[in-house]
Amino acid sequence: MTEPPPVVPTREGYDRWSEIYDDYPNPLIALEAPRVRELLGEVRGLDAVDVGCGTGRHALWLAEAGAEVTALDFSEGMLEQARAKPGAERVRFLRHDLHEALPFPAERFDRAVSGLAIDHLTDPVALLIELARVLRPGGLAVVSIMHPAMFLRGTQARFVDPGSGELVVIENEQYAISDYVMGARRAGLELEHLSEHRCDEATAAGIPRAEKYVGWPMLLLLGLRSG
Repeated sequence: MTEPPPVVPTREGYDRWSEIYDDYPNPLIALEAPRVRELLGEVRGLDAVDVGCGTGRHALWLAEAGAEVTALDFSEGMLEQARAKPGAERVRFLRHDLHEALPFPAERFDRAVSGLAIDHLTDPVALLIELARVLRPGGLAVVSIMHPAMFLRGTQARFVDPGSGELVVIENEQYAISDYVMGARRAGLELEHLSEHRCDEATAAGIPRAEKYVGWPMLLLLGLRSG
């Protein structure tokens, strides 16, 4: 019987993944990035925070679009990759564990984005409460999540280590859509947008390993407005 791949803690997993993360074909990010940007809307002149920024895909776009950006992640490997990219000098990158309160005063930001990070947390509601706290009245948080249906396929954040050829599975928590929706309500955030996105033929054409997911929900997207 084949041994199941190891499941590693989140920080360790992303530190290991960081060196190849941007070169690793990922259909979930292909679906996610343009939709997050569309939801964030016009950001020029706004204060924005990217929580769980990874290698900076959202933070760098926000800065290029004219926002003042602060970005957080607890993986030093991911932050190193982000800081080395063109335009990184326009972003304030901080190392921070999202299991802890955000290191900002109340009503600090106009926009917040959390990309594919919240399902790594043991208490996602706590992060939603923190997003509500640091957003100014009328501010918008955009939260992207691997669709819970992916767990029904036995899929979660994973990559093949190029050094060892080992499949590495990163620790995730399993939540239902209702957990996020009711969590936003508990946090005092208004659910302004909810959408579910399936892997399509176009995505699979560019990323062949996604062919098995065509027609299957891969991405959950929330737009949450502060009061």
